[in-house]
This record gives sequence, structure tokens and C-alpha cells, in this order.
Amino acid sequence: MSLGAVILGGGGVATYAAASPSSGHGPEARAKRPVRVYDLALENAGSDKRRLPRTETKQFSLLGVSWQDADRQLDGTVQVRTRDAGTGEWTGWRDLETGVDPLEVPEADSEERGATEPLWTGPSDGVEVQVVHADGTTAAGLPKGLQVNLVDPGVVTTAETKLDPAAFVTAETPTPTPGTSTEPTGSPAPATPTAPATPTAPPSSVPQPPVVARAGWGADEAMSPEAPEYNPDVKAVFVHHSAGTNDYSCAESPALVRGIYAYHVQTNGWKDLGYNFLVDKCGTVFEGRKGGIDQPVLGAHTYGWNRESAGIAVLGDHTSTGASQAALTSVARVAAWKLGQYGADPAGTVQLTAGATQDNYFGTSYTAGTAYEFDRVSAHRDGFNSECPGNSLYAQLPSIRTLAAGPVQGLKVTSLDGTGLSGTTYYTKGKVTARWSATTPTSLIKEFRVLVDGKTAATAAPTATSQSVTLAAGAHTVAVRAVHQSGRSATTAALKVVTDTTAPTFSTAPKLSLRTGTVNTTAVPVTLAWKSADDAALRRTQLLSPTTATFGPTTTSSQRTAKSGTASTWSMRASDWAGNTRTSSPSFTPVILQESKATKSGSWSTRSSGEYLGGKSYSSASKGASLSWTFTGRSASWVVSRASGSGQAYVYVDGKKTATVDLKSSTTAYRQAIWTKSWSSSAKHTVKIVVVGTSGRPTITTDGLVHLK
Repeated sequence: MSLGAVILGGGGVATYAAASPSSGHGPEARAKRPVRVYDLALENAGSDKRRLPRTETKQFSLLGVSWQDADRQLDGTVQVRTRDAGTGEWTGWRDLETGVDPLEVPEADSEERGATEPLWTGPSDGVEVQVVHADGTTAAGLPKGLQVNLVDPGVVTTAETKLDPAAFVTAETPTPTPGTSTEPTGSPAPATPTAPATPTAPPSSVPQPPVVARAGWGADEAMSPEAPEYNPDVKAVFVHHSAGTNDYSCAESPALVRGIYAYHVQTNGWKDLGYNFLVDKCGTVFEGRKGGIDQPVLGAHTYGWNRESAGIAVLGDHTSTGASQAALTSVARVAAWKLGQYGADPAGTVQLTAGATQDNYFGTSYTAGTAYEFDRVSAHRDGFNSECPGNSLYAQLPSIRTLAAGPVQGLKVTSLDGTGLSGTTYYTKGKVTARWSATTPTSLIKEFRVLVDGKTAATAAPTATSQSVTLAAGAHTVAVRAVHQSGRSATTAALKVVTDTTAPTFSTAPKLSLRTGTVNTTAVPVTLAWKSADDAALRRTQLLSPTTATFGPTTTSSQRTAKSGTASTWSMRASDWAGNTRTSSPSFTPVILQESKATKSGSWSTRSSGEYLGGKSYSSASKGASLSWTFTGRSASWVVSRASGSGQAYVYVDGKKTATVDLKSSTTAYRQAIWTKSWSSSAKHTVKIVVVGTSGRPTITTDGLVHLK
């Protein structure tokens, strides 16, 4: 069913037959078409209420409600719901923000209207509106001429859907893209034949961010033929939110800006877009009011304060949802650039002279002609009685100021490659790579510097996260400094770094000695001992063969086992924290001498068992019976069987009695290395055991001798 809709045009009243629900969906809808504004009158539903019942319309994507008297605030609630042109679904009721600034002075010949903030709906083809007085009474009533204003932003060019988000562009002289301003430029010349002379734009102390020019977002310059006006300078920027929703794609941003432009001119009755700049949630910056992005163009954004400021609107509703990091970054870049043209610190304050007598959102009273202190980056609500830019974005203003003014935030060294860390000191052979991170976006950073002993040793691009330097021998400090585009710098804590090129030493080379324990033909218990040191800081000593192990810097021995009868290389590597190493690789061979290899005296008997080395052992209970082995080596161990009835034996080394050994054990144990001795070097030795003949348990059982060569 197609409903009729009333269009209130400048020349009177006309009606049109509404399009069918499919209108705006075909290829013709995607063809180039101009911006259009449709004005539909609200019906009188009582002195305290106006309404527009569900009405099918031509396609639109942005709407607002306006009334005749711009000086009168609408004391009431404005709610709208719309029908999605693609799905046919109706939205729920949505409130429109009513605290819109009047103009300080009339800007155009057409009548200025009061209006709500616009709401981006996306492609829609139906609308329902209700306006209710705040307290439901008829005392103050509602302003005359209430109407809903539907804006079709049209289609200008397919290129508008290919604009890249600009928030993180870092080049100081960006590469142009179609319709994008990279150098300070103005809009196409206004139609007014007596345009004022354009001021000379002062250079800024910080780089200009990329800005999509009016031509880039499809501004119809015939819509606003009046010439721009210029302020003497820009002392502050006021941050706004606009368009009433975050439910838009960044590809729609140019159309959204066209919609706000048409709404400000054809509904509000202003001569041009009110904001100097607009920023979408992807961080793309759009040129707003014409006159030159580098100029102090007089805008219509913050009633009473437009003469000394610029206005930046973030596209979206930030009442309960904060702006994206990309948007915050771009707002900060624009604010820093504009204020930098006039030597103003974005983190500072300034005295602004009120252009109107009024109260702001917080109840602060201003008197026209009187100076008041403002932050250089302020919010709409700071100057005017409006919720704009919403509680969430208002809470983000300190972050915007810090982003704009610097220094770089969250700077820290994440690692120092090419070093080893011991305690709080790093050690290196010379070349180190500092790696860092920062929370400030790279587009606001000028450069990074690596400081060695407090002086710049290397610089890196703002997009870099690492940089290498080579340090001379000795002790140094290394730090990273981030330079903000404002010139302010932040520096990490200095790290202690020692350059060490000397390898560790083995003050005692690795050596094996036999130890007590259970002996097998394939595993002889040994102790591996060493001493390693470094002139700076020893890190560890590693066993590389015949097996592997890692030891701390203070460890000097380890109990291992060695294979009998096989020469094995015991290779060890000492490392310092700088990465210098030294290796020592001595070779050792454990040799098992069976009891049958010994020279006997006295009475000995042979015992057989799989528990003995080689399957046999000697046993004797005769006092004075002896066995002796002669060998060349550096360590020896006597291997026996032990039991509760085992007796004692004397041990002689090279003819000298050195020990009395008791073989008694509460549990039976075989192949036990019960006595050991080591020498500093390999030499010929004789080990002799003699049966003591212990009372009540005279018997000893010997299983051989192991020596190490």
C-alpha cells in the first residue's frame, strides 16, 4: 500500500505520491543522484503533542525535527522510528537530542529554524514521529511549525566508498588520494562575488593530518553560496558528537557528512555546515565548513564561542559508548594541528570571551563580553547547555588532550635482544637490539631514539618497534626515548648493559673420579667435577657429552655414571651472560678388574651368581688373606658384596694402610663400590685388601676393583 506524504517547500505546500516500498533498491538507486531534503509537517495531537503517523516516504538516510523559531528551545521529548528500506523492518523509538545551538548572528537570507540534532538512520523509506511537551502540560506548549526533515544524501561517486581510514597515516606530507586534502587548501570558490580575502595561513608546529576535502565527500557548493568568514585565530577547539547513532559503516561516512551538510543548510537555515571538521569512527577526517582547512574559519558549532574556536564533530552517539581509538586519534591530530598554527598547547587553558549571555550544561553562567577560562580542547557542553558530546566522549577528553599534546604514553622497553640478563644487568658481546612498545598511536609520534649513556646513538621511524646499536667494551646505560609530534619526549628507565667479549675459563678442567654406589658392567658410578669462572658474570656450565645437562654458575660437581671399558669424552661448555663460551673435552675410561686379575695370598674360594660382576666373586674368612691389584689410573674403587654377616677388611694403597672397611649391611647388596680413592693425575698404583677376620663374622666377598684411566 502506498501512502501520501506532504512536502512543505519554500514556495508553498505540495503533495506527492509516495514511492513503493521497493523504491531506492534497484540499479537506478545506485546511480548518481543529488542530495534532497523532504519536510513533512507534524499533525496537531493536542497542544502538548505533535505527531506524524507511520508514513511511507521516498528514500532517506538522515532525519531531524525542526520548528519555526530558532531562539526557542524545544522543551519536550522528540521520538522517531523508521522503516529499513532493505528489510522493511521498523526500528524501536529513538530520542533526538534537542539542545542545538542557535546562531550568534544570522548567516543567511533564509529563515533560521530551531532543530534537533540529526539522526543517521541508513537507507529508510518510512517514518513515524511524536513530540511531547516535557511535563505533559499545555502551559508553555510546543513551538510552531514542527516538521520532520528527511534527508536523502544522494549518491555522488563510487569513489566515496573507497576512502581509506586516515587515523593512522604517519607521513608528514601524506600521499594524496582522490578528493583528499594533503596540503592546506580551501573549498571551491564561493558564488558570492564579493568574497573576503583569504588570510595567510600560519604554519603549524605539528604535521597536518590527512583530510578528505569537500569535493571528496561530494559537497554541493551551490547549496551554500555565501562566502566564509574568518576569525583572527583559533584559541580552542570544541569537541562534538553528531548524527545520533554509531550504526553506520565507514563507507557511508561521506553520505552521512552530506546529510548533515544539507540538514544544517536547508533545515537549520545556516549558510554552511556548522562544524569545521568531522571525524568518523574509522578515523577519517572530513573538511566541514568551507574557507580552507588551514584557516581560522568562523563556524556555527558552539553558541557564544565560535569567534575564537574551531569545532570538531565525531560522527556517532557517545552518550553511553566511547569514541573509537581511531576517532580519538584523529580528533587529537586535528586539534594539535589547528592549535599548533597559533602556538597553543593542546593540554593548556585559555581565556575566551563570551559572545552571548547563557548557562552551560553544568549550570556555569557566562556573560557576553566577559572572559572565562577554558581548556584548549573543550567539549560542546562546556560552552553551551547541551549534553553534547555525550558522557562517554566527554570522559575521553583528557585522553584527547594527552594524545594531542604529548608526551608519548605507555612507552616501555619490551626486550633487549643480543643480551643476557643477570639480576638487573644486561650483558652483551657488543650488538644489542632494543625493542619497545607505546600506547600512543604512531601517527602522533615523530621518532624514537635509542640512548646510550644518555646520548642519541640511533633514531627510528615512528612506526618502528626496534633498533640495533653496537656498544663498546665496558659498562653502559641504554634507554629508549619517544619524541611526540609536539616535541615533548618520554624516556624509559635506563638499563644497565655491560659489553663483555672475554670467554669464561675452566680454572679446574672437567675430571671424573669414581664414587661409591652400585656398579654394573655398563654403568660405573662417577663424580664429574669442574670449576668455571668469568671476568664479568658466569651464566652456566653445560655438559654436552656423553650425555647432556645444564648447571648453574656456582655448581662444581655432578654425580653421573660412566660406561665401563669405553673411552668417553666428557665435553663441557661454560657460558657467560654476554654469550661468550669456552669448551673443555677430556676423555676418561673406567676399567673393571675382576677378582681373578688380583694377586692372591691366603685362602680364597670362588662363588658364582648372576648378581656378581662377570658372574663370579672371591670369598674368604681367613685372617690375613689378601688380594692386590696393580694398575695405572687416577681413581680407584673396591667393589664388594655386603650382608649382615659380612666382616671387615684393611685397604692398603701403594703399601700403606689407608682404611679399615666394614662390609656389614642389614640388607644384602651386590656390586657395591664401598671404598674409593682419587689422585690428582694418572699414575701406577697398587691397591691391596686384607681380611681382618672379624670376630663372629670373618667372611668378606670381593667382586673386583674399578680404576679410571
